[in-house]
Amino acid sequence: MAAPFANRPSLETVRIMPVAEVVALPPSHLALLQADAREAVEAAKRLQDWIEAAIALRYEQRGIAARGAAGKDTGTVRFQDGDVEVIADLPKRVEWDQARLAALVEQIRAGGENPGEYVETSFKVAERAYTTWPERIRIAFEPARTVRTGRQTFKLVLTPEGA
Repeated sequence: MAAPFANRPSLETVRIMPVAEVVALPPSHLALLQADAREAVEAAKRLQDWIEAAIALRYEQRGIAARGAAGKDTGTVRFQDGDVEVIADLPKRVEWDQARLAALVEQIRAGGENPGEYVETSFKVAERAYTTWPERIRIAFEPARTVRTGRQTFKLVLTPEGA
């Protein structure tokens, strides 16, 4: 007696099968194919993470140096490595102390100004707006502000010489 799953199609075969044939497969085959597909996605994700980690190890210090040379703590910088342009991005993650912001809103209101000109109702502060505020306002808000960085990412782009 043959094994019940011996003749089931592979993922590669299913990729080129008409959908009507895939629909007609036995439920057990569909379940196994679904499990295979999920496993393949997870394996690809692990491989991608491995490659991204290797790229980060290779370029992290150069990204830091390029950002320093540009006078930046965060953001995107570009540099060449042979025939590859490396785009290193270190996002800025700003968090605001909600209790301190609430107290500052009350101080601004008590001073006769509209706190809506400086903060959003949710007590979030837009970073672009913060950088344009008068210094006296920025200084008052600084204790409520925490800057963190996100995970640095790299995009490798073949330049015409390497293509």
